[in-house]
Amino acid sequence: MSALAKVVRSGVGRRRVQTLVIGLATMMAVAASVLGGSLLVVSSAPFDDAFAQQRGAHLSVDFDAGRVSAGQLSKSKDTAEVSGAAGPFRTTTVTPRANEAGPGWPMTVAGRSDPGRDVDEVALVDGRWPTRSGEIVLSADSSLIPTLGRKVTFTHLPDEPTLTVVGVARSVTRTADAWVVPAQMPALTAPGSGGYQMLYRFTNAGTAAQITAGAKAVTRPLEPGTAVGRQSWLTVKKDAERDTALYVPFLIAFGALGLVMSVLIVGNVVASAVGTATRRIGILKAVGFTPAQVVRAYIGQALIPAGVGTALGVVAGHLLAVPVMAETGEVYGSSSLAIAPWVDLAVIAGVLGLVTATAWASAWRAGRLRTVDALAVGRTASAGRGRWAARLAGRLPLPRPVALGLARPFARPARALAMGTAILFGAIAVTFTVGMGATLGKVMDAKAHDVADVTVPAPMPDFGPHPPGGKKQPKADPAAVAETVESAAGTGKYYRASTVRSTVSGLTGTVDVVAFTGDASWGGYTMVAGRWIDGPGEAVVPTPFLTATGTGIGDSITLNGLAEPVTVRVVGEVLDPRNSGMQVFTDASTLTAAHPDLTDTSHHIAVTSGTEVSAYVTALNKDLAPLGATAQAGGLAAGGDMVVTLNALSAMLTLMLVAVAALGVLNGVLLDTRERVREIGVHKALGMTPRQTVAMVLTSVVVTGLVAGALGVPLGVALHGWVLPAMGDSVGLRLPDSVIAVYHGAELLPLTLGGLLIATLGALLPAGWAARTRTATALRTE
Repeated sequence: MSALAKVVRSGVGRRRVQTLVIGLATMMAVAASVLGGSLLVVSSAPFDDAFAQQRGAHLSVDFDAGRVSAGQLSKSKDTAEVSGAAGPFRTTTVTPRANEAGPGWPMTVAGRSDPGRDVDEVALVDGRWPTRSGEIVLSADSSLIPTLGRKVTFTHLPDEPTLTVVGVARSVTRTADAWVVPAQMPALTAPGSGGYQMLYRFTNAGTAAQITAGAKAVTRPLEPGTAVGRQSWLTVKKDAERDTALYVPFLIAFGALGLVMSVLIVGNVVASAVGTATRRIGILKAVGFTPAQVVRAYIGQALIPAGVGTALGVVAGHLLAVPVMAETGEVYGSSSLAIAPWVDLAVIAGVLGLVTATAWASAWRAGRLRTVDALAVGRTASAGRGRWAARLAGRLPLPRPVALGLARPFARPARALAMGTAILFGAIAVTFTVGMGATLGKVMDAKAHDVADVTVPAPMPDFGPHPPGGKKQPKADPAAVAETVESAAGTGKYYRASTVRSTVSGLTGTVDVVAFTGDASWGGYTMVAGRWIDGPGEAVVPTPFLTATGTGIGDSITLNGLAEPVTVRVVGEVLDPRNSGMQVFTDASTLTAAHPDLTDTSHHIAVTSGTEVSAYVTALNKDLAPLGATAQAGGLAAGGDMVVTLNALSAMLTLMLVAVAALGVLNGVLLDTRERVREIGVHKALGMTPRQTVAMVLTSVVVTGLVAGALGVPLGVALHGWVLPAMGDSVGLRLPDSVIAVYHGAELLPLTLGGLLIATLGALLPAGWAARTRTATALRTE
């Protein structure tokens, strides 16, 4: 073993606390960086791969077949911005019945003779493409269970055509819910309905502005209103990335905190090691070590624990990624997601590079020290520092040990600043985590959107075929339930909500249309913009719906797939993440003509003042039992595994940051008490008790902890105000101020004292060591 290696090994073994601090700080930074970087990659990789392989459509546009011809649409392929196009394909919205059972949910069907090739190549997952009338291919994401050989009947159409499922396929940009041969389309299209679909690829399609410009270019020659719906590939991409993209902003925040803290702690540890080992550096130079070797020795002492911490951080990042990636499920045929090796390599290289650069900058002073000067320097700090603070503290009406402790940070301002910075980042992390938990709780409340005292849930949907001889469970009559509820003693405010499924031009899949009878504005719906519905023909929708349809408040949308099309005007934007935000909330009278039989109905009740909820529920259930309905106390629950995972991850990363901050304090206080060991011995000889010694050491970090906590809280609030909106944006949600403003004065004071708590935790061990040191031993130490 070389002399340099022996010096490095000796330094690592001798400075066990500093080694632990560097290792843990590096592990925290690497774990968060690996997790955040991996999620950033895997959130888009499955979609990007499938989109490139299937040459997905950058834009799909639905046109009114009554206002435009196929020939006019074909000419749009020659538009300058278009690099490829497919269509026009006839489309229609139909509501099937599978085996004469199950829910009737509308779906968009397109007539295509083949899966396509140049634009939107539909990938067959199972079976084959239809070759004649009477056959249909279902999307893998269809509301109907896509089973080969299944019979699908369209009972609302003339002659009630029945089609056989011969294949299951997936369009990467979700251009339809099902496909048939063009010859089948007339039988599936009701008189006066149906449309055309065009699929475009553009030369430039990387931004929403470029997609909008392309859409204007292809529709410019046509009459206004001819295009009735459109869907951008960017919207589909964001929806595909929604589960993992949610984690990225908050992991980036924790990763950045960890990296900055690692750099500061490594720099502080190495600088402290150089400052306390000046005489040792002189000895090394005296026995022949060059300045470069001295610098390399201190870099090596930092790199060894950093290397171990990096390895542990990579393992921790992989383990933490397992539950997070499980949230994504199957994405476009990808059965599993794995961390890309290059992410690990990039994080390892980046972190170790930062550690090396930081250690070199701090150790450079050791290389420049002259041998004679280094040998002449002892361990005692300059006695002149902080005298003014000591005199000022001595005038305060405080016990002498407390006064001595309060003045100590001013004797070592650089060390106090390093400890304060570590505490600052710990306080930021704690403040941010508390705020994030409160905001996510409000988002879950908005998702449940029910502050009712009592709820009568809607009956469970009747999925799938029934067994031979089986009977369908009769559904409770909503009108009879409503009459019972309204006549019950103790009923205050009351409304009911009915849910039907519809389609919207330009979008595949279905949207939930929730129709209210009565005033539901008190029911817990969180408004983002606009106002609540005030009558028939109005609707409020979540942010993802506005994004997907390219509409805004004041625009009108048409709901298809009902007995007749229904046009509503959007008057408000609501926070509701259910069903990926594909929902429409309106008044029940809006659907009277198009869907008069609203049976899937829930009832929501606020009892009058003084009414006991449990007694009210018991009495109401006696009256509801003959109707086949049951009341329950409270609203409809709406938990979320993703919220649990986010809270667990943030708590774990915060604890790691707090531990690193406390170890940073421990390192600083330990160095300080060892430097002052003779001074402590003098105080003990003059009568200072062990308890007073502990008080002196602990109060030496009080000022630092209070200042760092006072600065960390507003910075944590600011970080929360930046990260949480970014998290909402990543899943297509706009979070209103009522969800972001979760900090209150009563909560901020304990959070401010959190900095003092971190400082105290870090100083406890050195304080105990100082109290246990024998007076004679301390006086002999130099």
